[in-house]
Formats: sequence, structure tokens, C-alpha cells
Amino acid sequence: MKSKGHEVLVISRNKEIEHILLKEYGIPFIDRGKGRKNIVGKIFYFFKALFIIYKHSKIFKPDIILSFGTPYPAIAGWLLKIPHVSINDTEFASLHHLFTDPFSKYILTPDCYKKNLGKKQLFFNSFLELCYLHPKYFSPDPSILSLLRMKENEKYVVLRFVSGEAVHDVCRSGLSLNMKKKYVNELSKFAKVFITSETELPKELEPYKMNIPANRMHDAIYYASLMIGESATMASEGAVLGTPAVYVDKIGRGYTEEEQIKYGLVWNFGNSLEQQAVALGKGIEILKNSKAKLEAVEKSKILQSEKNDITAFMVWFIENYPESVNIMKTNPDYQNNFKK
Repeated sequence: MKSKGHEVLVISRNKEIEHILLKEYGIPFIDRGKGRKNIVGKIFYFFKALFIIYKHSKIFKPDIILSFGTPYPAIAGWLLKIPHVSINDTEFASLHHLFTDPFSKYILTPDCYKKNLGKKQLFFNSFLELCYLHPKYFSPDPSILSLLRMKENEKYVVLRFVSGEAVHDVCRSGLSLNMKKKYVNELSKFAKVFITSETELPKELEPYKMNIPANRMHDAIYYASLMIGESATMASEGAVLGTPAVYVDKIGRGYTEEEQIKYGLVWNFGNSLEQQAVALGKGIEILKNSKAKLEAVEKSKILQSEKNDITAFMVWFIENYPESVNIMKTNPDYQNNFKK
């Protein structure tokens, strides 16, 4: 957008590695602070974040506000009479939908999205992970193997644990400490295990922590033999990069289901103890299959060829708004002009 002469203002929550990445890529941004862990804290932060976005939007005066299903910019846009376009791929984020959708002009979702959001909803034929992992924008760097102290063709697993502190994760229960240990012990029999976690790891699991720069994570996923854990996003990242993925969570996602049913790249499991055990068994089965990685790479090529370049699509959508909305409503196949 900036290379085309547009002005862009980025406002970012200080969450996990967001600010680290923005600084590494030289993207100027405004900090809207850290979120809160408890319900009372989340309510307080709601008004704080809303004020920050409202204030800076009033000064910047954008033509359009874009967010990934976030209520603060949606409400700020509504108050300032600036159209807010929401992008959302998480069906069960009920609180986000409650406070974002009514204040958004339009809501963009993948066409595998399982929820009907009404007249504002527009579907795109892609996955959000292709915003940054499409072959046009991502080229894997094999030097990650040296950072991980791995040899070429040596198997390793990326094991992901989440914090459960996001709004859409409230009341969810993930892998217990004992189950996490079991995953590490069993998977280690077939491959080297690296853990990436949103929360601090217990001492027993600390030796398995993946210590690499934040912007090298997708290189690590690309060369892995298996992506397994509690993150739908990272499971989908594995899928589009050609790494078999096992996703374990109470509630699935439309996009991970499509990546399983249509492309055979993700396997979805619930988070009951029985399902967690079955998921582990599936992970071991993949590691024992010498052809699993090669097959996944070929399947990912099919996925990439069938899905649109979501970044190119979004640039077109914003530049041509609101006429782009009319085109998407009357001729949704127009978006197929943005294929690989």
C-alpha cells in the first residue's frame, strides 16, 4: 500500500511478539498497551484501547479502518463515521463478534467459515495465513537448520502450547502439564522436539524450548516433519507450508477443517483426554511415515494453486472501496483474478 503512495497508520497491542516483529521489519506503529488477564482487567483495557484508537484515528483521518475482528477500531470508526472492515476467521469468538460486527461496515471471512454473519459478510477464497506465507511473500531460509542444530533430512517436531488468555479462549481447557510431558516424551522417540509456548514452561520442559528469533518461526515450521499443538493458526501455517499438522482444541475452525477434509494437511481433535491421546497417536503415525512430509509438500502446492493471494485481493479491495463491495456481491468470482 505504501509503495503505491498510500498512507498507513498501524496501531498494535503489545501481545506476545507483535511489537518485536513490527520493529524487526521496520514498520512504525502506535502502542495501544498490554491486555489484561482477568475479566475486570479486560473491561478496563477495552475503554483504554478504544480511547487510544479513537484519538489517533481522529488525527490521522483514514478513509478506511481495517482490523482482524477487533472491537476497539470498529467502535472508533463508527463514532468517527469512518468505515471499518473486519476480517475474521474464528467462528466462536462470540464476544468479538458481539462488539465488532454491529459497528463494522463489512465483515470478510474465508469461504470455509461456518457461521452466517448476515448481509455484511463477504467471503474470500483463501486462508489468512497466506497473507504472509503465500509463495510471493515467503521464501524459506534453510539456515534455520543450523540455528536449531539440526542436520538436513533429520526429523524434528514443532510443539505449540497456548496461554488460553485470549477473549475467545476464556473457559477453554488445554493440555494438562502431565499430557504436555507425555507428548514430549512420546514424540521424542521418533524426532527431535522443539516447544514454542505463549506461557513460561516448567523446568522439566525448558530444555525443549525453541530459542530462535521471532521472525524465523516460519522457517522452522517449513522444515519440520510435524506441527502439533493447541494453535489453529500455527496448524494452518503448517498446512500452507507443506508440514503435516495436528490441531488439538475444544472447538475447531472452519479453515482447519477444510485443510483436513479437502487437502489432508491438518488433523483436528477435541481436547478431552481421549482425544488428546488419539491426537498424539496421529502425530506419531505421521512421524513413522517416511513419505508424510513429501506428500504434504505436494498437497500444499495444490492448496496454494487453488487459493487466492489474499494480500493482493485486500489491496484491490481497499483501493477500490466501496465499488469493490458491489463487485464482490454481484460477481464474487472476480477475486479469482488474484490467484498465484
